[in-house]
Amino acid sequence: MRMRLSRAEYKEVVRWTEQLRPTRQGVRTLRERLPGHSQSTLLSIFSLEYQKRTKRTFSRHHAPEVIESHYQRYLMEAKAHPAAPVLLQLANEVDLSPALMARLILDRFLQGLEGGMRAWYGSACEASKTVLNSMLKEPSLIPDQMLAKHVYQCTINDCCYGPLVDCIKHAIGQEHEVLLCDKLKERNLSFLDENQLRVMGYDKTPDVILEVPIAVEGHIVHWIESKASFGDDHSHRTYLNEQFWSYWNRFGPGLVIYWYGFIEELDCQRDRGILLKDGFPSDIVLCHAARQDGPPREPE
Repeated sequence: MRMRLSRAEYKEVVRWTEQLRPTRQGVRTLRERLPGHSQSTLLSIFSLEYQKRTKRTFSRHHAPEVIESHYQRYLMEAKAHPAAPVLLQLANEVDLSPALMARLILDRFLQGLEGGMRAWYGSACEASKTVLNSMLKEPSLIPDQMLAKHVYQCTINDCCYGPLVDCIKHAIGQEHEVLLCDKLKERNLSFLDENQLRVMGYDKTPDVILEVPIAVEGHIVHWIESKASFGDDHSHRTYLNEQFWSYWNRFGPGLVIYWYGFIEELDCQRDRGILLKDGFPSDIVLCHAARQDGPPREPE
């Protein structure tokens, strides 16, 4: 399965994603149209692109009159068709993430509550947000059973937003960090992970710092960063500015693994000290001559 894509191939995938909604059916359709690409790669690109699209249109869905219109439409449809997934259908119709639509409707519902439940909901913004997030994570807490069912339907069908997606992304990220450490141990490479580095006083570090540098395809590597996502222009540029160059400045040249692939043209910083791969490298040479007793530089 293809994971490293040329920019032209990437734009072709993006073109298909623009026609789809962020639901399980949308992902299935994308997979059917582009069978030569990894499912994980397609899902990662789909998620990244849909998040960009949502940011461009987010403000119009948050206008008070629009929220009220969505809410009244939901109440009417839910009453007329109690067995239909009306909130999910509404989200798809107005091109909004189902999980974000569920959040808007639930928030509006809670604002309308009175008496004891309104008191529990709280007047403070932070308390309100806490209750809202709790109900989105566990819809059975929602006092309206019909709304609870619809929120649940939106949550489990959204592949880009929501508490379920956040949980899955976190688990996948941790899984690949463990995979990286396992691969290093298999090769008997000595390293320090994030937890060890934090104890040593480092505040912002890559996932792994090698105690003995390695060479990969002729390039020296002092550190490795694991990214369980696809590396597109926007995300890679953000990571370069906020993470990779600071790692390079403190620890020397390093390697970034985009486990779900990346745009091939982005791997253009090798001579400056940042190498990109879409999996754990097989071509590793241990740099005994450059052996270090720890990370290259002391914590600031």
